[in-house]
Amino acid sequence: MTTKNTLKGKTAIITGSTSGIGLGLAHGLAESGVNLVINGFGDPDKIEQDRKALEDKGITCLYHGADMTKPAEIQDMVSAAHNAFGQIDILINNAGIQHVSKIEDFPDDKWEAIIAINLSSSFYATKHVIPLMKKQGWGRVVNIVSAHGLVASPFKSAYVSAKHGMMGMTKAVALEVAEDNITVNAICPGYVHTPLVDNQIKDTAKARGISEEQVINDVLLKAQWTKEFVSIDQLVGTAKFLCSEDAANITGTHISVDGGWTAA
Repeated sequence: MTTKNTLKGKTAIITGSTSGIGLGLAHGLAESGVNLVINGFGDPDKIEQDRKALEDKGITCLYHGADMTKPAEIQDMVSAAHNAFGQIDILINNAGIQHVSKIEDFPDDKWEAIIAINLSSSFYATKHVIPLMKKQGWGRVVNIVSAHGLVASPFKSAYVSAKHGMMGMTKAVALEVAEDNITVNAICPGYVHTPLVDNQIKDTAKARGISEEQVINDVLLKAQWTKEFVSIDQLVGTAKFLCSEDAANITGTHISVDGGWTAA
């Protein structure tokens, strides 16, 4: 599998890219010469430091602070990106949050927020970039889903619901744009050691009444037959491949990067 650098000079929006997987993806695409719009919450000084570090790789990087629960702000982010660069070639829907709880104790506001940020934001971002991609005759949408888009785990009803929804949307939109030189695919990672997972470890320990070390070894990595966390670099390589011309005839599907989790 070759991945010629066909991405230099293209423009990407990456949601939820001020930390974790999203920021790693931003650095990976910047190294391939992709101009960026990053998005997410966080300390403004830290975000600006990261933005400058991305531009140090020889690309242009803008930050847009769209709240992924607000459709109008998502639309404004897409418009701002298009106005700045004149094109949007790649959309990576990565924004996500998590909450771990028994369903009878699951807070209503957490359900609404997880569905909004993990699922609905992907719908709105995709809705607004697709017409632009159609006009330019090329596009790549990559949805960062999860192994939980394919299988379930207890205490994660909202997250599993949202991620299964992302998988369905990936397939439906891929069919709609199949003749427009636009591909829509999903990456389904297993557990990646990010701040989101650190919080999940704490919440799972509380929900199950076990230690954090037990959560890592007996809950998280138990599902991954390699017994290793997935690395961000591995996700970067997968995303670059799906955005490349080598993947032009791959659409409406997913690539699992999960240490064998969903093979069992």
